[in-house]
Amino acid sequence: MFFVGVMGVIVIYGGFLYLFFSGRDTSGIPWIFLLSPWACIFFGLSKLEQRRTLAWFIAKFKR
Repeated sequence: MFFVGVMGVIVIYGGFLYLFFSGRDTSGIPWIFLLSPWACIFFGLSKLEQRRTLAWFIAKFKR
């Protein structure tokens, strides 16, 4: 799952950035497509790494 997420980030963000910088319209790309590879990466982590990641996010946004 982790590998699928990493490949998804590379492919989806590569395509998005290509369209964006070539001046083509990117409004047709739903925002969920840009977030979905990160979900694959998160669920590909071990349970301990998932807990540490959540704790890091909570600490980051709790300030």
